[in-house]
Amino acid sequence: MTISAQTLRDRLRGQLVVSCQAAAGRPLDATPHIVALAQSALLGGARAVRIEGIANVRGVRAAIEVPIVGIVKAQHPGFEAFITTQVDEVDALADAGADIIAFDATDRARPVPVADVVAAILRRGCVAMADISTIAEARIAIAAGAHVVGTTLAGYTDYSAKLAGPDFPLMTALAAARLPFVAEGRIWEPAEAAHAIALGAEFVVVGSAITRPDDITRRYADAVAAAQPRFGETA
Repeated sequence: MTISAQTLRDRLRGQLVVSCQAAAGRPLDATPHIVALAQSALLGGARAVRIEGIANVRGVRAAIEVPIVGIVKAQHPGFEAFITTQVDEVDALADAGADIIAFDATDRARPVPVADVVAAILRRGCVAMADISTIAEARIAIAAGAHVVGTTLAGYTDYSAKLAGPDFPLMTALAAARLPFVAEGRIWEPAEAAHAIALGAEFVVVGSAITRPDDITRRYADAVAAAQPRFGETA
């Protein structure tokens, strides 16, 4: 990273970041498609992108100049945490061109302690973004040196609140505790993104609602199916 962590955070304050990812085996699961999604997001006004996978980060870095939040998703036997949990993954993301490196900072079983992952990110001069699910995890991550936490995993751990939409209560608690946070997770509507900024989020990350056409289509298909008149009824 050629600019300071604080300067980068200031640049992204109040902005939209788009997560450009495709589930394994889905039609968009190829680096050229991820690059195209990132370029499309920038045309729409995104100021940074979140990219998974070393090859994808490298490909997107070659095509765009805006900040990249890089992650690696990898399951390690015996451990639940799977987002950038290894030091070598941190180094690979930094080498590929990530400016911000996000990592799983939940209290789930992990191969490397949170503090070691943070130290590796800081050593590479990148912004450390801790993906958390509770305020307790946020406090631990910030104490370990993370620059900011993301609500990315709220609702995805066994012990965090299961909400249909964004975890606004967690965002409110983070703001009250003066813990720097990024809003991410189940943000489907522009009004929800705006509300997250109003609550104090440094920036908002939106993924599926923008870059996963299969998930977007399913929401419409389910709504249409639910609205169909039953046999013998009229609309």
